[in-house]
Amino acid sequence: MQIEPLFPVALGRVQLLPDPLDTALQLQALHELRGQASSNPDPCCAWTGDLNGVWQLQRQPAFAPLIAVLTGHAEAFLQQLGFDLSRVALHLQRCWPVLSEEGQVVGRHHHPNAHLSAIYYLNGDGSGRSGCLRLWPQRQLNELVPGMAVGHEGPLAASPWSAPWLDVAPQAGLLLLFPSCLDHAVLPNEDPDDLRCSLSIDFALTAPVARNGSSPPEYLAPHPSQWQEL
Repeated sequence: MQIEPLFPVALGRVQLLPDPLDTALQLQALHELRGQASSNPDPCCAWTGDLNGVWQLQRQPAFAPLIAVLTGHAEAFLQQLGFDLSRVALHLQRCWPVLSEEGQVVGRHHHPNAHLSAIYYLNGDGSGRSGCLRLWPQRQLNELVPGMAVGHEGPLAASPWSAPWLDVAPQAGLLLLFPSCLDHAVLPNEDPDDLRCSLSIDFALTAPVARNGSSPPEYLAPHPSQWQEL
């Protein structure tokens, strides 16, 4: 019997080759931004810039060139999905760092206020010891009976068709892109000698600016420049 995969979720992967000096300067800048803090504030939670006033790294000189490159890959990702970039506007909503000490995690969550999310790793050796990114499917249709994919000695053996999650190991220079509605988390950093450092980016899609009396398409929010604050 042939089994055909249907409705795949797109996970973009781009392995960049950053300049080591640039990365060193960026890591130093992140240490300065974090200051004396080490968590969020629970000791088990990684320090994340979005909860500590550091959410616009794209405006900082140490990060602006890198984030411009990452944004270009986000546009390429949309094109590969089939988007006509002349008919949508891509907006960088926020960009923040995530620093994970030994034993720290980021709990399961998704980004309801964004459409496309990205993670860029400043360090990591690909082993996963410093804490993998874990991605969950929204629904497990192939398990047929809800809960079978969880395991616990159930009758459904593990297979690619019912995998309960996907883990991606941090690798220096690796960029990941995925739909913002996808649940994800960061597993514990098990490397006492490595501070896991990454950047998170949220993007939103809207219609382009409507000109010459035209109207934006119903399925996209109008361009923010044409909103009216109340």
